[in-house]
Amino acid sequence: MFFLGVGVVLLLLKYLELGPVAAWNWYLVLAPFGLAALWWVWADHTGYTKRRAMEKMQKRKQERIDKQKEALGFVARKRR
Repeated sequence: MFFLGVGVVLLLLKYLELGPVAAWNWYLVLAPFGLAALWWVWADHTGYTKRRAMEKMQKRKQERIDKQKEALGFVARKRR
């Protein structure tokens, strides 16, 4: 997401011809979009994306379980 944000900002600066970016080569301005694509390929290939999604689902599941236990009065007491 970072690369996309940087790419959009650079693209706007180049298109509106603002600042030093106006003199830059188009390849340099569009490079963050290529880096974002490489990041997505790497993240999907290594399982990073799936692992993050599973961690998020596990966290939500544990929060639901804890909430239900609390509602039923099964709150664990602190050990002495």
